[in-house]
Amino acid sequence: MTQKHEQIRTEVLAIVRRLAPEVDPARIIPDKPLRTQIDLDSMDWLNVLETIHEKLGVNIPETDYGKVVTLDGIVAYLAEKIPAAPEE
Repeated sequence: MTQKHEQIRTEVLAIVRRLAPEVDPARIIPDKPLRTQIDLDSMDWLNVLETIHEKLGVNIPETDYGKVVTLDGIVAYLAEKIPAAPEE
């Protein structure tokens, strides 16, 4: 996993923890549906996606919801959408 992917993963898990503080990130299985693992209803899930948009600047259109079902899927999707940081 690249540093970019790790940073995105850390931020996504922080967002999940803010919206569902009872969730233990260490227990999340990255290739299993995230919403069912952390027991979020549809409105809570939309809040997760909206917070991702606010914090990371990436809008996830409804047509792409199927790509962001798992933690791995979310990270991969965001990694494609977020520009790489300039090399110093």
